[in-house]
Amino acid sequence: MEKDRIHDYIVPGKRAHLVGIGGVSMSPLAEVLQGEGLVITGSDMKESPTVARLRSLGIPVTIGHFAETVRGKDLVIRTAAVHNDNPEIAAALAAGIPVFERAEAWGSIMRRYENALCISGTHGKTTTTSMCTHIALAARIDPTVMIGGTLPLLGTGHRVGKGKTIILESCEYCNSFLSFFPTVAVILNVEADHLDFFKDLEDVEKSFRAFADLVPENGTVLANGEDANTMKALKGKEGVVTFGLETGDYHSANLTWEDGYPAFDLVHDGQTVCHIELQIPGLHNVKNAIAAASAACILGIPGEAIARGLGDFRGAGRRFEYKGRINGADVYDDYAHHPGELKALLDMAATLGYKRVICAFQPHTYTRTKALFHEFAQVLSQPDVTYLAEIFAAREKNEVGITSQDLADAVEGAKAAPSLEVLAQWLAQEARPGDLILTVGAGNIYTVGEELARKSEVI
Repeated sequence: MEKDRIHDYIVPGKRAHLVGIGGVSMSPLAEVLQGEGLVITGSDMKESPTVARLRSLGIPVTIGHFAETVRGKDLVIRTAAVHNDNPEIAAALAAGIPVFERAEAWGSIMRRYENALCISGTHGKTTTTSMCTHIALAARIDPTVMIGGTLPLLGTGHRVGKGKTIILESCEYCNSFLSFFPTVAVILNVEADHLDFFKDLEDVEKSFRAFADLVPENGTVLANGEDANTMKALKGKEGVVTFGLETGDYHSANLTWEDGYPAFDLVHDGQTVCHIELQIPGLHNVKNAIAAASAACILGIPGEAIARGLGDFRGAGRRFEYKGRINGADVYDDYAHHPGELKALLDMAATLGYKRVICAFQPHTYTRTKALFHEFAQVLSQPDVTYLAEIFAAREKNEVGITSQDLADAVEGAKAAPSLEVLAQWLAQEARPGDLILTVGAGNIYTVGEELARKSEVI
């Protein structure tokens, strides 16, 4: 199999160069590979705390991309965002040095583990992977972990353990997760997203089906039985274990709410596994917790550790993360960048008892904004006040001719800010006691929440 080729290179003594080593899943990869005995170097576009940490571990990092950095290397590993015209990649290809994707390297690593728990889905991955990590640490199984965000418990987004279990957030973009070797594959939900890569929803469903088909016969596919697209993608597949809010092999019972926080029983085969009390609000987080708890059960983790791990979970970084107060208004930041995620966030916010919900949203990528324009316009009509930041380009150029002003025009009363600085000024002027201010998006809008928190310290 072509997929197996990298396995011959992930061996002690091999010299690996990582392009984009400061990235959220590249830096832990560097640490894990170093732990496997490889000699690691890397490059990145800018200095960062992550780069400083890697250097402190004895991993040389070059700032900028130069052809000579790959000279003498046995392999080069890159992120999906780094293309063949990158000087280092071009030089490696010209010299016959094999170039692998980040996901292929993680796939090779996970084959060394007895349990490879891979959490996938259009949204909820980071929170659910973080929940699984809390459970695994409560159970003291010493897991290796890769999360696409920061988990306060770890102070970072990864952990290198010595146990038999690896837990990975598994992304469908560019079919990255098809390089993995899951023994337990979790599918939280399937929606049309990343339409700069996938053709349509059916194409997305095919990718998730292929992911599920990677699981060996003695493994488990754990899927959201209440999500129609997920079940459509898995149609005809035998042995799928389901979870859900009210139905499925694993589901909740006796769901109650106190001050916006949920508690419920996890039920399997008619028996209560454990009672779970969450310290984070929102029905979507109940669903995430059911998925995490179900996966833990499949790994043989006892109910007591599941309840304790989830009870200690206070959220992942940039997932309804408290930033501070200004003029008596609470400021929270969230990573939501798909209409489904945004709706879950705003639905949850509406239950928390605030007088007004003020949402400042930064659309992420032009293609997503264009493809899901009507869905975004509909959900952005929910808050009492809606502001928009300019679209965060990420990896794209504006070839579809769309702006945040277009979206603001489609939402009654919404305003598009010309800059993040102006947006912060608007929010500071708008804020009053009893308000909930949400800064939302996958780009750099979190800096607005931080600026508001600083303003409140000055006032």
